[in-house]
Amino acid sequence: MPSKKTHLVIAVVGIAILGAAAWLWQRKGDASIPRAVGGAASAAVQGPSAAGKGNPGHGPGGAGAPAPVEVGLVQALRVSDDVQTVGSLRSRRGVMLRPEAAGRIVQINFADGQRVKGGQLLVQLDDTLQRAQLQQAEAQATIARTNLQRSRELLAQGFVSQSAVDQNDAALQVAQAQVALARAQLARMKVLAPFDATAGIRLVNLGDYLKDGADIVNLEDLSSMRVDFRLPERYVAQVKVGQAVEIAIDALPGRAFTGSVVALDALVDADGRSLLIRAQIDNAGTVLRPGMFARPRIVFAVRTGALMVPEEALLPQGSRQYVYRIEADGKGGEQARRIEARLGLRQPGKVELLAGVQPGDRVVIAGHDRLRGELVPVRVVELKPAAGGRPKAGTNGGGAGSAAGAGASAASGVRGPLPA
Repeated sequence: MPSKKTHLVIAVVGIAILGAAAWLWQRKGDASIPRAVGGAASAAVQGPSAAGKGNPGHGPGGAGAPAPVEVGLVQALRVSDDVQTVGSLRSRRGVMLRPEAAGRIVQINFADGQRVKGGQLLVQLDDTLQRAQLQQAEAQATIARTNLQRSRELLAQGFVSQSAVDQNDAALQVAQAQVALARAQLARMKVLAPFDATAGIRLVNLGDYLKDGADIVNLEDLSSMRVDFRLPERYVAQVKVGQAVEIAIDALPGRAFTGSVVALDALVDADGRSLLIRAQIDNAGTVLRPGMFARPRIVFAVRTGALMVPEEALLPQGSRQYVYRIEADGKGGEQARRIEARLGLRQPGKVELLAGVQPGDRVVIAGHDRLRGELVPVRVVELKPAAGGRPKAGTNGGGAGSAAGAGASAASGVRGPLPA
């Protein structure tokens, strides 16, 4: 029993201490309220001028103050309407040489990388059996021809019927067919070059036994190269046979190759909505090889004096694009006028405006979030590069908050906030 009473007393004392601490904390918080209310009342008595000043580095300094923005210039440039894609080089003609019949190699008449002529004998297979079969077929054909001649003479003398002559004639035709078959089988033991080409690295050696269809060597016609590539279906009406194609080869930096479109596929791929196009390039120096990675580029038109602005100037609103153009407000200041952007050609980092601007005009490229309405007073600022090479938005205020904002901008790779 004494133990239970002791525990009860300790619990009551603990609750009392916690209640006292809570009461003191609440009194301390209530004491700060009059100070906050008094500060607000003081600001109200001093008027809008005092309220508008604020602390350094905080806010724009009043609802009527010009909004700080960064601007970029409208430039008249020479731009091209083009499209670039990727593909792989292929030879004009290429084939993997394979035998039509099985046999043992008895002769190889080319070296690795050698130029060969069309019809040249490259590989000879053992044809002993096929030659013997041809001789047998020719002998049988000779016998059949003699029998037919004798039967015709006997028919003229009335010793045999016409049917006997017809049978001997048919036998001769069968024998001649056997001769043709034997000659064809003999010819299949020779592997010939189908066209003028350059031989690759042979995959067989003298004495190898080849099955029909086994790989021997690849032949490539390197006189010209072809590149097959795909373009989106929206270019179907612009691409024509004979159109010039500029081709860059990653393996040959700094060198430009020019070809032309030689064929368009008759079918647009339904899955990718793209059209297969084939271009051909002259390869007189044989520096190009099949399989090289290529970047074809087709130029549809070249335009001079295109009014280009930085892409950051575009302000999307719904299905439309807008830009803010800087102009004088007639009072010694500047204002930003919102105009609808009619877009033309695009270049890396730039876009063409078809109306509403002139060369040398300035457009807002940062600070759009501060602009509301058709016409807004603005203050143009220039972001100075900081020690690390990044833009530094002024020196006023910010403190630790500015440092944190700069860190977030560096991490995300986007432009930092403009000065207030």
